[in-house]
Amino acid sequence: MQGMVEGDVRERNASGSAPSTAFGGPPPRAGEDLRGTLTANGSLADFIWFRTGGPAEWLVRPADVEDLAELLKALDPSTPVLPVGVGSNLIVRDGGVPGVVVRLPKAMAKVSVQDGRVRAGAGAMGITVASAARDAGIAGLEFLRGIPGTVGGAVRMNAGAYGRDVSDILVEATVVTRYGTVETWSAEKLGFTYRHSDLPAGAVVVEAVFSGTPGEPAVISAEMDRIAAEREASQPLRSRTGGSTFKNPDGHKAWALIDAAGCRGLTRGDAQVSEKHCNFLLNLGSASSAEIEALGEEVRDKVKAHSGVTLEWEIQRVGIAAPSPLRGEGRGEGQPSSAAPALSTSDAAGDGGRPPLCPLPHVGGEA
Repeated sequence: MQGMVEGDVRERNASGSAPSTAFGGPPPRAGEDLRGTLTANGSLADFIWFRTGGPAEWLVRPADVEDLAELLKALDPSTPVLPVGVGSNLIVRDGGVPGVVVRLPKAMAKVSVQDGRVRAGAGAMGITVASAARDAGIAGLEFLRGIPGTVGGAVRMNAGAYGRDVSDILVEATVVTRYGTVETWSAEKLGFTYRHSDLPAGAVVVEAVFSGTPGEPAVISAEMDRIAAEREASQPLRSRTGGSTFKNPDGHKAWALIDAAGCRGLTRGDAQVSEKHCNFLLNLGSASSAEIEALGEEVRDKVKAHSGVTLEWEIQRVGIAAPSPLRGEGRGEGQPSSAAPALSTSDAAGDGGRPPLCPLPHVGGEA
């Protein structure tokens, strides 16, 4: 195997065959020519903002775009693929994520300015893109300073803040499809709506091109400073959190509905509704993903009972709602095998965000 295989897969058992993961599956054959790294039972809680949840069955860090394309092309079509960036908008359930989770390397986080446009690798953070635009005298990208995720996740979910969305500035995005083709998608093809794009599950954004308008760097810098100060004053930035939990319903602010329903400071185990900003959930230290998600559902119930408004999740929830294999706990009776798709609820079902468990949704926060 040319690529580096980490974790228990690097060892061979007495019979000479590679040991399986905690999910029970052998290494994907697609990893044989990988130039990046392939880690069995790769920890996601190490970098997900909530710092909780189970592992990835296989955590992949490709070397570059071509490496990723070759991996996806060779990967069994039945294997689910989930791109994840810094996990700032993600609840990973305690049973972990079956299939392949893709994280892009730092080499795919470069930002440059060409012909008045900003070209950013999908692994770049929003603040890096906004800063590059400022230095080049390009206005209109300042709001990215207030988005704590990566470019890839921002494109996938049409992230927004302070009155602007990615759809306002995106020219095009380079995407590696689930089948391993490298394609350029225009903003129109991405079909942006509020916190949504038409990117299919398993596709990975690897680069984006943004446009703005000419501006004075000092003025742009002042606006970025204003955004940073406003975030610091109003959001629990130094906590284990996941960003905005629920979408703003038409004509309402989610935080105000949550506050009016008496949920400020509400707790479940070590999970809490932030007292500083009601639309943020917190892990006070040892909360499980199950407790965080259950607290979110309790908030939805209370808001519905108080105001009649059904809140829709903005945070993406992925994986199996079961004990984490990384904690040394066995798979419970009836728990899906490694061949099963990762599970998530999706508000796209149209019944207020509580459809039956279904395959991986279009997940935000990826590389």
